[in-house]
Amino acid sequence: MKNQLIHLIILSLLSVAVCAQPVQKQPANSVEWPAYGNDAGGMRFSPLTQINPGNVKQLTVAWTFRTGELEHYKGTSAEEKAAFEATPIMVDGTLFFSTPTSRVFAVDAATGQKKWDYNPDVYLRQDLSELTSRGVSVWPAPNDKQVTGGTSKRIFVATIDGRLIALDALTGKPIATFGKAGSVDLRAGVGNISVTSPPAIIGNTVVVGSSMGDNQRFNYDRGVVRAYDAVTGALRWSWDPIPRLKGEAGFETWKGPNANQTGAANAWSIISADAERDLVFIPTTSPSPDYYGGERLGKNLYASSIVAIRASTGKVVWSFQTVHHDLWDYDNASQPLLFPFTLNGKTVPAVAAGTKMGFVFILNRETGVPLLLVEERPVPKSTIPGEEAFPTQPFPTMLPALGLQKVEAWGMTPADKAIAQKRIDGLLYQGIYTPPSLQGSLMTPGNVGGIHWGGMCYDPTSGLLITNVNRMAAVIRLLEREKLAESVKNDQDLLRAETGMQSGTPYVLKRSYMFTRDERGIQMQTPPPWGTLAAINLKKGTLEWEVPLGYMMDINKYPEAKQWGSLNFGGAIATAGGLVFVAASLDGHLRAFKTQDGSLQWEVPLPASGQATPMTYQVNGQQYVVIAAGGHGKLGTKLGDYLVGYRLP
Repeated sequence: MKNQLIHLIILSLLSVAVCAQPVQKQPANSVEWPAYGNDAGGMRFSPLTQINPGNVKQLTVAWTFRTGELEHYKGTSAEEKAAFEATPIMVDGTLFFSTPTSRVFAVDAATGQKKWDYNPDVYLRQDLSELTSRGVSVWPAPNDKQVTGGTSKRIFVATIDGRLIALDALTGKPIATFGKAGSVDLRAGVGNISVTSPPAIIGNTVVVGSSMGDNQRFNYDRGVVRAYDAVTGALRWSWDPIPRLKGEAGFETWKGPNANQTGAANAWSIISADAERDLVFIPTTSPSPDYYGGERLGKNLYASSIVAIRASTGKVVWSFQTVHHDLWDYDNASQPLLFPFTLNGKTVPAVAAGTKMGFVFILNRETGVPLLLVEERPVPKSTIPGEEAFPTQPFPTMLPALGLQKVEAWGMTPADKAIAQKRIDGLLYQGIYTPPSLQGSLMTPGNVGGIHWGGMCYDPTSGLLITNVNRMAAVIRLLEREKLAESVKNDQDLLRAETGMQSGTPYVLKRSYMFTRDERGIQMQTPPPWGTLAAINLKKGTLEWEVPLGYMMDINKYPEAKQWGSLNFGGAIATAGGLVFVAASLDGHLRAFKTQDGSLQWEVPLPASGQATPMTYQVNGQQYVVIAAGGHGKLGTKLGDYLVGYRLP
């Protein structure tokens, strides 16, 4: 073991010496966007002020770049689930981003002209639960004082077929000395995992999670988080969110003879990094399967948690569980947001965790202790034989809850409302945390939020925490496996509902949502707005404003639909110019809202739908706003292959 360690150290030093080369100079008058959330902690805030409420209406298309992605899908069924959700990064005057099939492009930030592209040749006919990639990462991370050795920039992409690839930032060629010919196999010894989010970069370490379709069986693949040497590709540490052996921390919170076979609890969203404190912040998910926990009774640490891990060692520093014994698919889907929080006149390093439940938890970044009061409250019991819902759940008490927190029927006409009411009356509903049932349970907020993977942004100049929100209820029903055929035989609603086999358990999942779709468009069966943009004033602990975001119907026929909002996927960004930019809605527009009051300042139709988070930067003295417009196959929005840059004339 000692000789192996010495060998790795020598190899690391040699690799640094070989790859070291001068850093490309940053263009004059340039302000970058060097990570998915701009900073490694995901505040998604830019100090740029050139574009502001006084001139934002003058924004025009500066350039449009096309990736050719739709041509890449030909001969496959990729269009059915492909989603262009990437947020580009900008360093050294170049934009770097990935497509749904993990192809990587480098584009001139001023002109939109291609510099290079790289195709990892993902085989699209394999079983892939998701077909998306939210972006790439650059090493060394800017201003990271923990970096030692080489200075040549690398672009890291983690692919949907489970590879971690290092590319030369100048040429797009794989780094031959990283892993095996530039690549590390993330599936080796783990299983059929994908990666849909950019890796976290901290010092000389690259940290990756994984994505998996975890409703199909109980003993799904392990949701390990792993760290690799950024220079050599050597594995530095691996952490499994589910304790497997007696004596491991949290082991006693997994009860039952098969509990240690549980899968998932993976981190598919964005991992945040704090290089100064040598910490990464892992947002973990529900264990498999999402909606039945009879094989994994107990609190289930460290699933559905925010976990701080020492980046240099892989050791857990602290954890905070947002959902105990998750039965609702309440994954921590958004990036933990690191920001300075003012408490009693003192600035404290904090983590904000925005959740699908619509709750926002504010935690001490160094200890995990809530900075704003959280209390455990009783929640409904399960009626499913073999299941034991945890008796309490954590509720933040000093910030407003976002999203659909209670249910009432709604319809465009009295007949529509009556249909909605009849559907609600046939379901079990006991408020938030109503557990799944054989009858069928109404879940509010639903598993798409509240706050979804688009996450939050923070404007330090105003103290506002801003996020887009979904307001759609889910319907969850468990069917006895032995009676499955009989249950669905004469029930068209059940036949149409999404199915999760949940193999290894006595129950099959059926999931649907409280909406209808007809010639009028999509209408929720609960009151609008169905999608919003909201701002929480952290100084006051109040909702500063909340406005409808987008629409889902023809506004020429139904002008009131502008006030009803849209289901949305993708996040918002804030700027010191006093604007919040967001797309995300199903109507295919990019919009700018005034940070101060949420008033709409500008909107423009995109060439394809924008289920992605925008970004902004300055190059050659000019500020640009850029968004990926490629649509979402599962949502049925208009597909495309566009990256669009806007600037003032």
